Amino acid sequence: MRKSVCLAVFMALMMLVPVQAGGNVAVQQADPADDPRQPTEENKTLYMYWNSTNTKAWTHFDKVENETMETYTEEEANGVIDIDLKFRMEPTLAKRIYMDPDGLFRGSFDIFVEGDWTNDNDGNTACGQNDCDELNISLSAGPNLIDTHHETGLVQGANTVVFNFAIDETTQIDWDGDQFNPEIRVQMKLRGNQQTTNLVFQSGEPAKFEMTMGEVSKIELPIDDASFSEEFQEGGEIDGGSGSEDAPGFTLVVASAAIAMAVFVNSRQEDED
Repeated sequence: MRKSVCLAVFMALMMLVPVQAGGNVAVQQADPADDPRQPTEENKTLYMYWNSTNTKAWTHFDKVENETMETYTEEEANGVIDIDLKFRMEPTLAKRIYMDPDGLFRGSFDIFVEGDWTNDNDGNTACGQNDCDELNISLSAGPNLIDTHHETGLVQGANTVVFNFAIDETTQIDWDGDQFNPEIRVQMKLRGNQQTTNLVFQSGEPAKFEMTMGEVSKIELPIDDASFSEEFQEGGEIDGGSGSEDAPGFTLVVASAAIAMAVFVNSRQEDED
């Protein structure tokens, strides 16, 4: 009988032992030392920024950026505007992030255009010589191109360009730090053909390209929440997110309890015999 009582007490103590989940969970979820420009479980969107003082384009995950200008703007009355903006993440990606294979990269950019950007083999238009390019927006992870959106629906004036990039077997989904630093590239070539005659009459149209920065020009990344676990950041893998992954040691506790229960039942039968 005494053996049975001891085993019961042992089992109760085991069930009271707290199971650790790979470090301090509270610290993992809210670390005040985290750079807001880096991705977090609550912040997975890259925002575009520009400053003409040093002709610098960049991107990061913080909505707040004091150094940016409101818009990137180029105008040309009679000539070509060749847009090639490369928004590289700054500071570089410091975390390892893993994309949900079933997710989508979701983009939305505010673009204003005037002039001509459509190649139509018409000698009377600004782009009649096939020397223009429609808007293209690309996303890369380091040297790996994720996808390119080719926009054919721009109209004169303001546009909100919305697009999605699906993930397939060729998509780089494990972005391991600065070797996979994100870059968004915006390209377009448009022309103006405005001419003035006799200092009074004008013909043709000027060209203009304008892109608004900040919260209205962005790409949301389908980052798996498990990316931000300490285990994954230290080189672990994501295998679908079972409950035991979130609480290492849980399986061991359950197995030990089961063994103790079996011993308890056997010992009780021996006492009764």
